[in-house]
Parts: sequence; C-alpha cells; structure tokens
Amino acid sequence: MTTTDLHQAAVLRPSRIGELLRRMVARSGPLLRPLAGRRLIPIWALIRYTGRRSGKAYALPIAIAATPESFVIPMPFAGAQWVLNVLAAGECVIRWKGQEWRAVEPEVITKAEGAKSFGPVPRFALGHLPIERFLRLRRA
Repeated sequence: MTTTDLHQAAVLRPSRIGELLRRMVARSGPLLRPLAGRRLIPIWALIRYTGRRSGKAYALPIAIAATPESFVIPMPFAGAQWVLNVLAAGECVIRWKGQEWRAVEPEVITKAEGAKSFGPVPRFALGHLPIERFLRLRRA
C-alpha cells in the first residue's frame, strides 16, 4: 500500500454503525485484552505493533481468522491507527491460541476475499455488518 493509500485510509470517516462499533470496541478492549490470544477463544487474538510516529509498543485485542498461511482481520473502522501502523511497519506480532506469531506483508483485501477465511457462523455475522475491508498478514 502506498503512502497516498495510507493517507486516504486515515481521512475516511466511519459510518454511524462503524462509529458505534468503534466505541464499543474501545470500551470492551480492557475487558477482552486478558482473554485475547488464549486457546479457549480462537476468534480473539492480541495484535502487538509499534506506533509509526511515537515508536511506542501497543497491544490490541482483535477478531481474527487463521488459514495455514495467513491471518485475516476484519477492519470495521476507516482510518484505524493500528492498521496504519501495521501497514507502515510491514509487520506485527499476533498472539493466537496461546502462541506468538510474527506476521508480515500486510495487505488490505475485499470483504468477499476476507470472509472466506472465517467459519460459517462468523461469515454470516460479517455479512450483516458494515465491514468492507480486511487485513491479511502472512505468517512468517
């Protein structure tokens, strides 16, 4: 993704439903963080990345799907800073099912392509949410 694409993603505004989802996630993050990445809840992972301006380390609970080669993460909010940071760095660390994985080559993909990585129940739910983009990361 080019610098122009990163900038365009940063200035997009989420829909009303997207803004509601963003607020819900912001409030639930501290509750989900201790559970994310554990074996018992495979839909939740913990993504660790570095801020592109601050250099600060961050950890964020995320919904995720895994394939043998990659991780796929729904992107419900336009211009989410964690996405821009991972795209800029080209890598992150994902804690999933109790293991740490280095993930590289982030790529923004379409809903049709991203939803294929999820099981039938999450795929059905994704079909009813205003999520149009996903982030795919190759397992290193």
